[in-house]
Amino acid sequence: MTAYVIGQMQIHNRDWMADYFAQIPAVVARHRGAFVVRGGEPERLEGSETLPDAAFIIAFPDRAHATAFWASAEFQTLAVLRRSGSTLNAILVDGLPDA
Repeated sequence: MTAYVIGQMQIHNRDWMADYFAQIPAVVARHRGAFVVRGGEPERLEGSETLPDAAFIIAFPDRAHATAFWASAEFQTLAVLRRSGSTLNAILVDGLPDA
């Protein structure tokens, strides 16, 4: 069953972004993940929470691949870089059962 990592990010400074975004696609791909959404311009449709500056959705073949990606040393190194200039809220969810 496909699993998704969904994130909303507040960006405090942009110093980290070029390096992070140059590396993150390859790290995701090594764990058989693919970005479904990667970008900015969130628009409120409902609710009152503060809008994030950017949002992403990464699809993985299953929860095991998603958690292996998140726990990997290469991603955790990039996460330290990302945390130097942003705050992230991220969740892991399962998709619909495979047909």
